[in-house]
Amino acid sequence: MARNRTTPQQCGPTPVRLPPDETAEDLAALAWAVAHPARVRIVRLLIRRQACICGEIVNELPLAQSTVSQHLKILKQSGLIMGEIDGPKVCYCINPEKLDRLKQLVAEL
Repeated sequence: MARNRTTPQQCGPTPVRLPPDETAEDLAALAWAVAHPARVRIVRLLIRRQACICGEIVNELPLAQSTVSQHLKILKQSGLIMGEIDGPKVCYCINPEKLDRLKQLVAEL
């Protein structure tokens, strides 16, 4: 069966080099942070609450504590969430500025 293939001439005018995009790395880092369903669920959970203790997050997800910890680490490295040590526990919350930045960058796509 023959496939309908396009040649470069059929794709339109000669491509133009993209200008530098200072926001690309920021968007990529934040997009990576929410590029897993478990991390999306964690972000949504923290948005609904003012703060959340790690154990509560683990109870909300069907994942091992160590897996949840890895997802929290990725979210924290991106700056999308913040964590504060409270004795033996870590209390996590959303970083509203980074969340707003993510929303802005996605809207600009």
